[in-house]
Amino acid sequence: MDVTKKGRVVFDPIYGFIKLTPVEYEIIHSPFYQRLRWIKQLGFSFYVFPGAEHSRFGHSIGVMFNAHRILQSCSRAVSDEDLMDINCLSKEAIYHKSLRIGALLHDLGTFVFSHTTESAYITFGETTNSKGGKGLQDDHENLGSFIIKNTDYEGGITHILKKYGLDPQTISDLVKGVDPSILANQILHSEIDCDRMDYLLRDAHYTGLKYGAYDRDYLLHHFEVRKVDQHDILTIRHNALHCVEDFLMSRFAWYSQVIRSPRGSKYDAIAEKITFHFLEKGYIYRYSDLLDMIANDPMKFYGFNDSYFISLVQKHYSNGDLDKVPHIKDMALTLLLERGAKTINCSEFKQILFDQDKATENDKVVKKAQAKVKELEEYLQKNGSPEDWILPDLPKKDIIYVKSPKAIAKNGQKSNLLLERDPVKISYDNGDIKLLADVENSVISSLHKKMNYTPNVFCSMKTHERLVKAGLIPG
Repeated sequence: MDVTKKGRVVFDPIYGFIKLTPVEYEIIHSPFYQRLRWIKQLGFSFYVFPGAEHSRFGHSIGVMFNAHRILQSCSRAVSDEDLMDINCLSKEAIYHKSLRIGALLHDLGTFVFSHTTESAYITFGETTNSKGGKGLQDDHENLGSFIIKNTDYEGGITHILKKYGLDPQTISDLVKGVDPSILANQILHSEIDCDRMDYLLRDAHYTGLKYGAYDRDYLLHHFEVRKVDQHDILTIRHNALHCVEDFLMSRFAWYSQVIRSPRGSKYDAIAEKITFHFLEKGYIYRYSDLLDMIANDPMKFYGFNDSYFISLVQKHYSNGDLDKVPHIKDMALTLLLERGAKTINCSEFKQILFDQDKATENDKVVKKAQAKVKELEEYLQKNGSPEDWILPDLPKKDIIYVKSPKAIAKNGQKSNLLLERDPVKISYDNGDIKLLADVENSVISSLHKKMNYTPNVFCSMKTHERLVKAGLIPG
């Protein structure tokens, strides 16, 4: 087989056969990409949904395929022959190839158990706060960018990209969503993008739930590129308006009922707390260690996966390292055996739909939740035991499904809101383009100002009994 002309195929449970280009095939078989096989897509949600054992590996291939299909739908794709030909480096071919690879590598820097432990690294901020540093967050996006740009050795991502005539900086910009092409950024990072298109269907498939259902083929058929101020932008034709609504409502239900469901997120919160303690004690790789491994020892970085983390928790639980921190020890046992944690249910911690444009009212609700947490913590400090623990998991950022025009204008960087990356744009046969939030006959238009506030607070079984007995929470 002439590898310069033909690719390889993988069979995906969602989409069927997916063809890989020669450069993609080589990337996928690097240590950096193979590591993703050993990182679960949904963190500890598999404690609730036993089928959710799928990994970032398959998800990222699916994201790449959706990016490819959007380009085809928009008539921006090159032929399969040009795509597979490593010697075809026309402007159009490089755009198509780069966008596919940007999608393929969007999760390359994923932490163990996905986003579960990442928050601890961000909060710890080892390199973020280091003197002389760039002040970048210690997150998966910057870690992935570092891999893409700093592995110019045999088997490294930088080396592979250069070998095939592709620019690592361009791929990094695509992964971060800051490419000069607004269209490319929209395909990879927006309210309806190739990432969300995949994980809604994939996560629904593996959990066995139907929350993520939407008509992908119908949606794909209605993507359309329009010109706005000399820029190509991604729109969706008005015929697919209700399909767009289905997509966004599916994401709303999915986030509320799966990602933020207290049944599973309690274990994610516990893992985050343990990770932060391990970072403080030096029990786990710190961000600078990860950067060093990426630059010098890719096979060691390969080992930074879910198995590494669980083994660490079990090791430090068993060898006595946690005996002097009994609350962390109890959390570790809870995490290892999937038992021993309770969700605190009280009025201050109820899920609420906020109005994006009523910041003052929203802030009052948030402060009530924070005040209740403080009340419980202060009670435990005075009346609790060393084994007691309470773990607030209050949202760190706003979960918005469709940004309001006011919010877009306030936080955006473009004078024309249609050039903003994230919001969905609906196009019409007469040439008009509207933000989804401004479409009069859209169900979403009546909900566009809403954002989801989902506070969760967890504690140990004994702590729950203590707080109920004190009359501070319902039984």
